[in-house]
Amino acid sequence: MPRSLRIEKENGVYHIINRGNYRRDVFINEGAHRSFEECLFETCEKCGWILEGFCVMTNHFHLVVRTPKGNLIYGMKWLQSTFANRYHKFRKVHGKLFQGRYKSLIVEEDGYLGALLHYTHLNPVRARMTDVAGLRDYRWSSYWYLNHPAKRSAFMDCSGALLAAGSLADTSYGRRKYADYLNWLTADKAAQNEMAFDKMCRGWALGTKAFKKALIAEVIKEDTSEDEEEKNTTKKVPRYDGATLQEANELRWELVLEQCMEALEKSPADITTALKSADWKILIAAVLKCKTSATNVWIAENLNMGVPHAVSRYVGSFKQNKNDKETSYQMLIAKVTT
Repeated sequence: MPRSLRIEKENGVYHIINRGNYRRDVFINEGAHRSFEECLFETCEKCGWILEGFCVMTNHFHLVVRTPKGNLIYGMKWLQSTFANRYHKFRKVHGKLFQGRYKSLIVEEDGYLGALLHYTHLNPVRARMTDVAGLRDYRWSSYWYLNHPAKRSAFMDCSGALLAAGSLADTSYGRRKYADYLNWLTADKAAQNEMAFDKMCRGWALGTKAFKKALIAEVIKEDTSEDEEEKNTTKKVPRYDGATLQEANELRWELVLEQCMEALEKSPADITTALKSADWKILIAAVLKCKTSATNVWIAENLNMGVPHAVSRYVGSFKQNKNDKETSYQMLIAKVTT
């Protein structure tokens, strides 16, 4: 069955977003903003989080947090439920406050964290609530704390944005230069595109393909370390839920394909030169169909097996002839960790 992809890492960095239910305004006045900020700060202290950045708008929030203890899920559950309970109690209302489970993207620090912090700080500017000069007075953002160092808590680290804007120092001069940098960035759409501003809230991870692939490999490793009895009695065909996680699904399929190729001592060149119906290709296709949710279209394209329906025909004949009982298939299955 489909499932959500939840990655918890010690010292992981995350971009977390959530909105009011039906996109309704939640943070409607200073009291609501302050209450959420207090809950956020309590969560950081309770969970040992490092708050790299945040911005609370009218109907949604952005958080950039580091989790040294790998406890994102626990912390977010505590933060949202505690704030909702306080909100409902104060306003004497009931009902769902947020639109659902928060969205979290795990972030590759090199090349992405700084851009994410700039994106977070510029939220009020993009919403046309203020200009960059007015950000100094936008109280509910880490940019305000950046400019008020005496107000920062020990769990708050504002250095990431300064470093990413040219290794600026956390001084009055460095903060002025950072404001100049944000002014430039606001006006330069090409720079925003280069920093992937349009992808900051999409998908499941912010980073390179190599970074994402390594994350999927870690998830696979965790899956295979589960109880042996459960693995032997339950056939698992992992598939992550939602269109935004299609990339994660395909990275998983790619890792299984690579494991099969390595086990059979095949190279990418062999995929091109071998027959579409080569026995070893059918063997790998059968493993992919058994151990993953890989589609016929993906298998046909990545193994050069011709039209997609041919994959079903080849694998169907493979099973009909009971080749899945052969030693070569069983040995390959055993070597694939999904």
